[in-house]
Amino acid sequence: MPSGRIRNTAFASKVMSADDAVKYIQPDDTVAISGFASAGTPKVMIPALAEKIRGARATGSNFTINLLTGASVSTETERLLTEVDGIALRMPYQSESTARKRINDGRMDYVDIHLSHVAQQVWVGYYGQVDVAVVEVSGITESGELIPAASIGNNKTWLDVAKKVILEVNSWIPEAVEGMHDIYYGTALPPDRKPIPLTRVQDRIGQPTFRIDPAKVVAVVETNCRDSASPVTPPDAISEAIAGHVLEFFDYEVRNGRLPADTLLPLQAGIGNVANAVLGGLDRGPYKGLTCYSEVIQDSMLRLIKDGTVAHASSTALALSESGIEELTANVDFYRNHITLRPQEISNHPEVVRRLGVIAMNGMLEADIYGNVNSTHVMGTKIMNGIGGSGDFARNGYVSLFMSPSTAKGGAISSIVPMTPHVDHTEHDCQVIVTEQGLADLRGMSPRRRAREIIEKCAHPEFRPMLNDYFTRADAMPSAGQTPHILGEAFSFHQRFMDTGSMR
Repeated sequence: MPSGRIRNTAFASKVMSADDAVKYIQPDDTVAISGFASAGTPKVMIPALAEKIRGARATGSNFTINLLTGASVSTETERLLTEVDGIALRMPYQSESTARKRINDGRMDYVDIHLSHVAQQVWVGYYGQVDVAVVEVSGITESGELIPAASIGNNKTWLDVAKKVILEVNSWIPEAVEGMHDIYYGTALPPDRKPIPLTRVQDRIGQPTFRIDPAKVVAVVETNCRDSASPVTPPDAISEAIAGHVLEFFDYEVRNGRLPADTLLPLQAGIGNVANAVLGGLDRGPYKGLTCYSEVIQDSMLRLIKDGTVAHASSTALALSESGIEELTANVDFYRNHITLRPQEISNHPEVVRRLGVIAMNGMLEADIYGNVNSTHVMGTKIMNGIGGSGDFARNGYVSLFMSPSTAKGGAISSIVPMTPHVDHTEHDCQVIVTEQGLADLRGMSPRRRAREIIEKCAHPEFRPMLNDYFTRADAMPSAGQTPHILGEAFSFHQRFMDTGSMR
């Protein structure tokens, strides 16, 4: 009989243990799982799957899956499946050191793509058939619809396209989250697309639950497990300095009539202590009734909502620390009225980002003197995490900022270099670069002017003379052209680091 979180008879009849449900996942399957920034990741199916793979390997069998997710998932999930060599292909984002090493060693295929592209690419079959979807939900209604958990990510797509579905119903999630979600079912593939009718951050254009064909659900697993927390590093002097430059930039834009005086425009901020510092700084400024249209909500956003600085925040997931989780669960009735969680194909959709005029603020590993940004690869070859949603917002935002400390590795690496050996965001998508040294507003500037501005405003003083020397000599060459480079030296900073351990 249906009871508790499972209020539908058909689904109640499919309840079983994770050890029994894992039989539906076979070698070479493409498995899509819920989770975005660790929130909403399956809790018991992944350990059961890892144990099944471990047992198969003990008998000499090769057992791998192709793993599709919304973005990053809990570190436990990534690590468990990686340690048993259970992942043949990973898409679209990862952030766990064991998996990263496998990828960089060439032992795991990794496809790094814009998060807004995932749903369409899966729908049209770039990754073949999705054999099994494993999705965490907080409940099942009497009519058989699914109440989402703390993240949406690509769950709508997984439930629509998978041949088989395994549901984890997590009773730890407060029942009061019901109504926080907005699942839009109006998307389509070309040539049948229609405009997405979202014109304000707080608009609701869908329904609060997922639809699911009951025939596809092969197992329902009950859990009562806490979500994994996202680590939050307190802002330090460098991130506070970066935040200060960004807030001064907002004031400048308001004075020049390019941003509304009180509410700015919808804000998007990537994950990390720099983004947290920028958002936290808004609490000390003159702005009230702000809105945010982003892919994650962090602890700092909860504080801004609670004190009225932010009126409404839209995202696809909650990326909260332990204290943030406690705050949300204790006051979920309040936050439900100020937060909307959407599928990532909507939270990151270029059409909506452009229409709303989102201010995009994202981190970077490095930028070159012309404004090309590398946000994914160390020394041009080794993947760090992935591009995530930064490109969705950077290319389509009203204004695009990239932020980073000016140095890394104790000052051995400059985040401003002559040329980036890997480019995720070209100079055309980067309008503002910010380090603790200053802010370079590149709008309306030619490449030569960009170079001078970036070196002067953003480079660390120890590297500034080297960068000026490179640019001056490049600019003096007969072949200087529109974007001066000395091709034989363009990657000299990176080569010097590889040879000596320092770019100096």
